[in-house]
Amino acid sequence: MLKNAKVKLAVILIITGLIGILSIGITTIIILEGITIENGSKIIKQSILKIEIILGIIALIYALLSICIGILIAKKIIEPSEKLIKKSEENVKEVSTQKNQIETMLLHMTDGILAFDMNGKISLINPAATRLLRIMPEDDTFEKIFGKYNIDVNLEKVIYLEDWTSTAQRATIGDNYIYMFFASLRNEDETPNGVIVVIQDITEHVKLDNMRKEFVADVSHELKTPITSIMGYADTLLEGEYDKETQGKFLNVIATEARRMAKLVTDLLTLSKYDNDEERTRKVEFDLGELVKKCQEKLQIELHKKHHKAECFVTANIPSVYADKDGIERVVLNILTNSIKYTPEKGTIKMYVGYIYNDAYVKIIDNGLGIPEEDLNRIFERFYRVDKSRTREMGGTGLGLSIAKEILDKNNGSIDIKSKKDQGTEVVIRIPIKK
Repeated sequence: MLKNAKVKLAVILIITGLIGILSIGITTIIILEGITIENGSKIIKQSILKIEIILGIIALIYALLSICIGILIAKKIIEPSEKLIKKSEENVKEVSTQKNQIETMLLHMTDGILAFDMNGKISLINPAATRLLRIMPEDDTFEKIFGKYNIDVNLEKVIYLEDWTSTAQRATIGDNYIYMFFASLRNEDETPNGVIVVIQDITEHVKLDNMRKEFVADVSHELKTPITSIMGYADTLLEGEYDKETQGKFLNVIATEARRMAKLVTDLLTLSKYDNDEERTRKVEFDLGELVKKCQEKLQIELHKKHHKAECFVTANIPSVYADKDGIERVVLNILTNSIKYTPEKGTIKMYVGYIYNDAYVKIIDNGLGIPEEDLNRIFERFYRVDKSRTREMGGTGLGLSIAKEILDKNNGSIDIKSKKDQGTEVVIRIPIKK
């Protein structure tokens, strides 16, 4: 656009000058020709010719001067203006790009961003802040938003007393735990311009922290119980002489509690190895139906003790599975052991082995005590028990299902449990077949 202006300027100067020169020349020639017609003088005719020549030379000189002046004006005025405008356009484009980037970031951030002006009116908000604080259309001020959750934060204190005021707050909104950081917005001259709030959802962090605390408490309790029993019976034996029958009973309790404690420590070490990826999964190709039958044979004595009726049905032509054979065997033994433990005497336990799509499956169904619906979503948590006293009596550590899920996760498998209290339990584990 400005390049065309250079040409236009030169052309305008030339045309304007030529029009002026030609107007004066033509006017002079017309006057002289009028005098010539009246007087018929040769001297005047010669003067007209000279004037025409002079006008032509002047016009040529003016045209050259106009071009030079146009070039000079272009260099001194138009080109700097062109550079300035080009730079301004680039700056506007850069600012627009940065604005779009910031808007995109705010739109997709998981953390909430909320800004207020000096009067407490919302000046900026992203979708995450709206969702985390459950902001409604009528919640348009600082006081309305934080007042309804009884969050003790004062706008003026954050703006003017930032160094002396706590700028971090925690709150529980619905089922979520929210962390909020308040900071004052300032201009280049450090004058206050408003407040910005950064909002984070720390629900998972809080839950993990609570789980860690519960885990430590559970481990301490689970170890303390057998240790207390061992110490009590051992001290009793040391304090006096008892007949062999009494000694045998005491020693049997000590041995039972010691085995329980050893199993607990073994399970904890196993989980720790899976958590730290130290437990290597040695995947091999094997027949899942044969493995389930082998597990049933290993537990035949326990089945016989409780007079359970156990049946195993294997679908024909099941493809081989590719997984950690020892790990899968441990999972099946754990599920089957639980069915035996929590099914009253003369119960029924059925095992089905088959495959669907790309997975082989083992389904174990019993008519035992079952699991209340409210406990189903927590049964894979470590140390979680539906009935703690009954589980301890039966020698459980509360880690079996946690270990089973870890093993299946490592083998790209899955476990699903359906149950109703006093109506039995159905457990389905899936394992990828050998492709």
